[in-house]
Amino acid sequence: MSPRTTRLISRLSAVAAATVIGGTALATAPPASAATRNGVCETGEFCYYFNSGTKGSLSDFTGSVADYGTTQPSCYDFKGPGNGKGKCVKNSAASAWNRTGKTVRVHFNSNYGGNVHQDFAPGARGNLKPALKNQNASHRLLGSAPPAGCKTDGTHSRLPTTILVYRKSLNRVDRVAFKTYVKNVLPNEWRSHWPRESLRAGAIAVKNFGWYWALNAASRTPGGRCYDVTDHTSSQVYRPGSATAATNAAVDATWGTRMTRNGKIFKAQYCSTTTACGHWVTGDWMSQTGSRDKAKAGWSSSRILRYYYKGIVLGR
Repeated sequence: MSPRTTRLISRLSAVAAATVIGGTALATAPPASAATRNGVCETGEFCYYFNSGTKGSLSDFTGSVADYGTTQPSCYDFKGPGNGKGKCVKNSAASAWNRTGKTVRVHFNSNYGGNVHQDFAPGARGNLKPALKNQNASHRLLGSAPPAGCKTDGTHSRLPTTILVYRKSLNRVDRVAFKTYVKNVLPNEWRSHWPRESLRAGAIAVKNFGWYWALNAASRTPGGRCYDVTDHTSSQVYRPGSATAATNAAVDATWGTRMTRNGKIFKAQYCSTTTACGHWVTGDWMSQTGSRDKAKAGWSSSRILRYYYKGIVLGR
């Protein structure tokens, strides 16, 4: 990955003034699950309930979840009507219903860890055992093992569920839920008060850049651990807990959009101004402030992206 130290973040002193209302450093959930949750326990879903006896508000998922998050608005919450609606799911569920067709294992710890777990067979419906009631931190569909080591489960047509982030100052690598990663990068690369269409263009660029490196990275820390991206300007600036309402809305609104070139995920580079990264190839990178100015002029996010990134296709 080429250093991008001239990007907006080097001048982003206003970020501290942005209203921080969510985000977490832990992996939260597969994007596919988040995209289809509606508070109704439907065929193909695993559902938590806030109360025992599958009562109260429910939270529905279509895939494995490494960590539900603990802070709104980035956590997975109870969405159905009833007691508990709006509360984060982590350590708050009392019962479950498995409608996935696979056995689902509920874990005491995040990232499918801990010595305590409970299996729900296909069609099973019941209370979490005492050691897991209000102590649920992750769940996994057995037979669909989460990515491990240096592997990703993403493809050029399917988002990765997680990304490996090298926390350089902490000298560690975190496996972070991909959507959580994007939500905690965008406000550090695009200013939260910028126009909506600029933020949406930025959300797609941030997502694509991370997606590209999840598929293509071969980097190692000095200690030999593999990673996809760093948490600073040599990749994208990732700060757990920095998500804001405006940037989260941009990520959510564009989560289903895929940007490709020649059928493959496009490495969407960006820089602070039209001159700051002039050595880059025109058509391969976007000006962050330029996206702001074009959005103020009434341009849509798709028009902005097509202007800066030549030969791309925006699809689902």
